Amino acid sequence: MGGIVTDDLSSVNMSSSKLHVFNKLRESPYSENTLKHNVENPRASYSGKSRSSVSITREIILKYNFTQHLKEEEYLKKKIRGYILRCKRRLGLKTLGCGKYVHIPSGWIEAVYLAQCKGDIQDEALDMLYASLDQAYFDYDQLPVLFFVAESVLHRLCCDAFLTAYLYSVEIKLAKIGYLVFLRLFIFFLHGHLENFKEHLLRLHPYLYALTLSEDMYYKYPNIFSNVVFILEASEIFYEKVLLSKSTLNSNGNTEGHSNKKVNLGSGYEISHLLWHSVAAWTCVQKNSLKLNEVLKHLKFHKTQIQKKCWLDSALALLVLGEAAKFNMACLKALMDLVRDFISRIMLNQIQEEKDDDNDFSWAWKIVYTYIKILTEICLYATTSYLRKTAFIGFCDCKTSQRSISHIEKKSEDEGILKDGSILNLWKYFSSKFSENCHRLILTGYYGLVYNLVIISSELRGDEEQDGLRNLTWQTLQKTKLYEKDERILIAIKMAQAEINDPTDPFTSSITKVPTNRGDETLSKYIGWRTADTLSKLFFPPADPLPLKKQLRKQTQMQNQGKGEESMKKHVLRFTVREHPSKLQLPLVPYPDFFTRADKQLTKVIDHHWQEELKNRQKEDAICEAEELKNKKLMEENHFREIMKKREEKLHKNTKPYELPPRTEIIPLEDKTKCKDIEGHIPAVYYKKDKCKSGKSSCD
Repeated sequence: MGGIVTDDLSSVNMSSSKLHVFNKLRESPYSENTLKHNVENPRASYSGKSRSSVSITREIILKYNFTQHLKEEEYLKKKIRGYILRCKRRLGLKTLGCGKYVHIPSGWIEAVYLAQCKGDIQDEALDMLYASLDQAYFDYDQLPVLFFVAESVLHRLCCDAFLTAYLYSVEIKLAKIGYLVFLRLFIFFLHGHLENFKEHLLRLHPYLYALTLSEDMYYKYPNIFSNVVFILEASEIFYEKVLLSKSTLNSNGNTEGHSNKKVNLGSGYEISHLLWHSVAAWTCVQKNSLKLNEVLKHLKFHKTQIQKKCWLDSALALLVLGEAAKFNMACLKALMDLVRDFISRIMLNQIQEEKDDDNDFSWAWKIVYTYIKILTEICLYATTSYLRKTAFIGFCDCKTSQRSISHIEKKSEDEGILKDGSILNLWKYFSSKFSENCHRLILTGYYGLVYNLVIISSELRGDEEQDGLRNLTWQTLQKTKLYEKDERILIAIKMAQAEINDPTDPFTSSITKVPTNRGDETLSKYIGWRTADTLSKLFFPPADPLPLKKQLRKQTQMQNQGKGEESMKKHVLRFTVREHPSKLQLPLVPYPDFFTRADKQLTKVIDHHWQEELKNRQKEDAICEAEELKNKKLMEENHFREIMKKREEKLHKNTKPYELPPRTEIIPLEDKTKCKDIEGHIPAVYYKKDKCKSGKSSCD
């Protein structure tokens, strides 16, 4: 099951009815068919293709899990490692799901079977599955395998995780995988593609019924429970609109009696105007349209549509608008204002909730927790540093924000006012209103902020360009640990550290080297972009048919293979104000207009001519310097000749100053003796010098 996170679930007493449901699921044919059916050749059943490559068999998995011989375990582990490498290649994890050898349905099935192995093989297989579900494109052929993955995940949660006395880290991964699977199923549902999969929906019914009994277990952990609630809400819509719907379409394609406040799709599901305008805003940002401000005005007009009946649409709208906010400041402000007004409205109606049973705001925490996750991704993956800083600090001054953190123990007059929807302002707001019997929205918001602050600090660890944001995150976490003693908030830190597989404090162990791939499966990076792009093609269809259709899948995949990979890589690029040689050449605006491109071309031409002019000037300067040096040497030679000529005229010597003439004659021995005799006739001079040296007589 993976590493133990906490043992708080040991205190949960499971009722006899829940135990009966779980035991019945374990003995039901669904679990056997889900995990063991077509293990030898799974691709033949779900993808319609059979390959001659070696497949993962049930015997290999059972041998690896129950072997007691060390050599045999090492041999099987090496063999399974080969399956993992093949699975990564088929999933296209390094190419964002595109490539010649990529076959995503087969890769998903193999990852599900590899996840049945124990130990680190299980964790790595689940990480691969989560990463692929996050970045893979939407394709109609993926639907059968998506139901298979959904059934496998629900089986693991209902039949294995629920019956354990401890909370394991695998449960967190399974809940996140389940969220991505049902999000993809919901997008296919909006396209009207689930009509042919009613039998698959019926197979999920027992597991979904058992999943509704998990509130007592995951109530204290909003990071898990939010994913479970999304799965249950999406499945409820599937059953209502696909299996139980009796509404008929009229000649105009609209259902009978549909509300004017919603937009009707061909699937019979009425989406809110909030979601429609969020997709429109994302489309305007991608196309650099001038109608963005008008769309955002209409979006603010429909801000009251965040309601209990369509909270799933609201969560999806926040997801799409958050993707637009990663590129545009106006969209970020609209997103923050939208959630700020929503929280303020909910808190004002909190008193009416206790008096009036019709005003039930227990669902509001789901919207708030979804928004906190989206805001965390903006802080990490926005295209500019100013967007990331604004998402964390807000539109206020940085100095006042840091001052408020350092003096958290002093209560200010406006600490209960929600100024904007930034992480720092929400942290101040929720921490000031947090108490033992506080509203569920306050508890979930405070829990989600602390939980995601740990993840932000882990993601930014080792990134020198993000030192400012990381230090501010560290200060916020340290103040939380220092002044907050409630176990419900402290457990959020433990859960986040367990999820990133690093139980130690990331700030006290900064000396250790951080792996480059650590924490890659903690947050989703691409599913928001994939969802927004697919919904944009659904709401605003292009001239060509929708690429989700089966008959155009191969052509669209070949055409958009390079474009999709390039655009997705641009999506996660981080830009900074500091100069960085590897990022100076990357454009800050993804779609420049005609005048911008013309200015760039003109700048290139001017630079080219300027470089040529510099080269010519350098050549001329070199020639001038050579001539000056030559003239200087010539002047020195002439000056020396004049000096020597004057010396010869005065001294009648041809030698240079301080130069002795060459000695050409050899003095014979007889001349030497004569010289000695001559020296004997002048003793007085030497005697006088000796006396001067000895000091006996005066030299005068």
